[in-house]
Amino acid sequence: MLREMCLGDAEALREINAEQLGYDVPLTVTMRQMKKLLKEPEKNFFLVYEDPISKKAAGYVHAESYESIFSDPMFNIMALAVSKHAEKRGIGKALMTGVEEEAKRRGISAIRLNSAEYRVEAHRLYEHIGYHSDKMQKRFLKIL
Repeated sequence: MLREMCLGDAEALREINAEQLGYDVPLTVTMRQMKKLLKEPEKNFFLVYEDPISKKAAGYVHAESYESIFSDPMFNIMALAVSKHAEKRGIGKALMTGVEEEAKRRGISAIRLNSAEYRVEAHRLYEHIGYHSDKMQKRFLKIL
């Protein structure tokens, strides 16, 4: 079942982020960021897939409003992750369909996302649901 994210999902989402995305951060960081981001629903959109048996979050997507002076507004997918035990059930596709529906409600006509080169299975999903790669790029980061 798809539903809105809530603070009670913090532990499950922290586990999914560590397991599937490699972001192994303390629960306090996950909770702090969730509290902050949930206060800005016009900027951030979250959907969670809740496992019908355990009632625990088994996947989620975070889309952020992306604005620039060189394009119309878009959604930028910040994270899409499904727990390893829940893979291959159509959850990722359902989450992305939910984001697309929300984008249409908001008058947004495009969704962009970045995906690491090694995430080949994720790329297959994106292509299967109609996304295409439009550029190759490197990410640069400077810790301050």
